Amino acid sequence: MKPTIHHIAIAVRDLDAALEFYRDGLGLELTERREAPEEGVEIAFLPAGGVEIELLCPQSSEGGVAAFIEKRGEGLHHICVAVPDIEAAMAQLQASGARLSSESPRVDVHGTRYIFVHPQSAHGVLLELYEMTT
Repeated sequence: MKPTIHHIAIAVRDLDAALEFYRDGLGLELTERREAPEEGVEIAFLPAGGVEIELLCPQSSEGGVAAFIEKRGEGLHHICVAVPDIEAAMAQLQASGARLSSESPRVDVHGTRYIFVHPQSAHGVLLELYEMTT
């Protein structure tokens, strides 16, 4: 499996207002809405073709997404790339000098391992690696 785009994350101030646009206005189906306390956000997923749109809404004024919105306003937060082997992808990126958010991947509520690549290493884009083994 080659790396593919898994989702595109958009930081929003008001999740319900964003859903009015993406779900109601564009007609995208809401497939999941959940809190992610480890990231300090509420998340909504809307498939769009072979990629998902992930809406991220901060749950408080603290945390990375809240700081992002405060500094830059709403908008594109990160692009997530699905990789078959996260350790191999991390090693390859580190060998090329990339800066990662941590030494080891985190695990989300679905058991998916993920890690972020610093925007300075990815030409100004926050990049998330998501391990998808199937």
